[in-house]
Amino acid sequence: MSVTSHHQNPRLTSTERAADLLTRLSLEDKVGLMFHTVIESGPNGTLVETTGALSKSPTSTVVLDKRMNHFNVHGLGTPREAARWANALQALAAQTEHAIPVTISTDPRHAFTENAGASFAAHGFSQWPEPLGLAALDDADILEHARIARTEYLAVGIRMALHPQVDLASEPRWGRQFQTFGADPERTIRALRAYLEGFQGAHVGEGSVACVTKHFPGAGPQLGGEDAHFPYGREQVYPGGQFALHLAPFRAAIAAGTAGIMPYYGMPVDLQIDGEPIEPVGFSFNRQIVTRLLREVLGFTGVVVTDWELIHDNVAQGQVLPAKAWGVEHLSPADRMLKAIAAGCDQFGGEECTDLLLDLVRTGRVAEARIDESAMRLLELKFRLGLFDDPYVDEDEAAEVVGCAAHNEAGFRAQAASVTVLRNAQDDKGTPLLPVPREQELRVYVEGMSEKAARRLGRVVPRPEDADFAVVRLPAPYEPRDDLLFESLFHQGSLEYRPGLLSRLRTVAGKTRLIVDANLERPAILTPLVDIADTVVGTYGVSDEALVAALTGQIAPRGRLPFEIPRSPGAIENSPEDVPNSTPDPLFAAGFRVEVVPR
Repeated sequence: MSVTSHHQNPRLTSTERAADLLTRLSLEDKVGLMFHTVIESGPNGTLVETTGALSKSPTSTVVLDKRMNHFNVHGLGTPREAARWANALQALAAQTEHAIPVTISTDPRHAFTENAGASFAAHGFSQWPEPLGLAALDDADILEHARIARTEYLAVGIRMALHPQVDLASEPRWGRQFQTFGADPERTIRALRAYLEGFQGAHVGEGSVACVTKHFPGAGPQLGGEDAHFPYGREQVYPGGQFALHLAPFRAAIAAGTAGIMPYYGMPVDLQIDGEPIEPVGFSFNRQIVTRLLREVLGFTGVVVTDWELIHDNVAQGQVLPAKAWGVEHLSPADRMLKAIAAGCDQFGGEECTDLLLDLVRTGRVAEARIDESAMRLLELKFRLGLFDDPYVDEDEAAEVVGCAAHNEAGFRAQAASVTVLRNAQDDKGTPLLPVPREQELRVYVEGMSEKAARRLGRVVPRPEDADFAVVRLPAPYEPRDDLLFESLFHQGSLEYRPGLLSRLRTVAGKTRLIVDANLERPAILTPLVDIADTVVGTYGVSDEALVAALTGQIAPRGRLPFEIPRSPGAIENSPEDVPNSTPDPLFAAGFRVEVVPR
């Protein structure tokens, strides 16, 4: 194609190209840039031209009619189908007047947790521990994960990561902490820097996946540990006066060049910054937070993307999730949008109501110059990523690269290594249970583990009394809830195991030596387990096979707790939500592990 305008000239800077294109765009084009919603792929990599499970409109409607070109992809097929779908989406966008390419984004999709409101299990991508497990390793595995994830994202056309999540897990009951790097700010900052280096490189360019670091200014201190996705979790509190501590990872993210920042849903309660009371409204509606703090004080010049569905209720799958318009519930959708724009946000996550913003401009309530400000940031990022020069991917390469043997092996090693040994008692002869000997035939009883994986530990028997030892994998404790959309997917509330389960474990332990694996997506109350089991390990997204590799010492388990384990529910209630690792007399301190000595 011959060069006919400055924005088509790859020799110019991304800023020069974006500025030129901005002058050529209609108001509809510029407004379309400011919306970033859910999209789904169809069978065999086709575009979905009906309303999907969570998407609100056919693909052609949002691309051609609403001029939108930022999409958070949910369901994907095989790697080849994902690449085919991405190419079809880019080809559709090329039909628009200025052929603005699509920026495809995603929530994390390399681990185990399937939660349409927060993350996806690997499904063809290489599988790694959850970020908590990467934090438990606290080493080069984080950089290796990020580099491999970038390679796999690029292969299927994903150019924006709606992560990392650098909130400090200061409230043990909070249901979002499985995607954090734990409670310690220094460990979180180390992980963040490696993560950004792996995904973005030294700077955002043609080979980068742009990161949107979240949730500004730190979403950990949720009142009572409830999550701000839901009306009962809208309040963030700072009884320990630690707002600055939660802000520290974001300072580091900005210094490391994060492309984007996402504020959280939560509304601060009784918060003051430098003696100034902060308005108790959701952070994306808060000019003191987005413009004054993020832009002016911290100097962030990148894209600010709101979290999802702040303007309208989300109705899907027969359920509703009220708009997360915390503190401004009384405002109309138009006035909510106006307040978020005035706060300084560039893009509305989870929304496609372009008509609402167009009306605000045409009626004079929003200046077109304000739209230009955000559109310029969004266009410049597309140019920096090289999307205008070549947005397409190779199906064959995607099939070869994504989830390949080398990537899967790296993920497997990280899973096994992230296992945290918390107790490893000795028998009467002074021999600890771990590592489980592999050179002799043992009989094993298992629960919560596949028999195929268990056979690598020994001969599987049906009763604990017939076994030399037992392995029981426990799901994380939580309170099931299912009233609001997505609520059933968020593990919230109590961290205690049910009495019936504990009684059954005592029965097993009375018949054979017992290894218990506790899923630590949150810091479960392990106090009764250490009294029951000979060996207790904690995991943060580990397959049965990887657990076996750790238990046998094939891969040494070396994970350290990324947060402390409280001794009791009462200890949690008596600790301030904003102070990490602050429960009195914890059962296990953050950073704890028992070293397993090879036989």
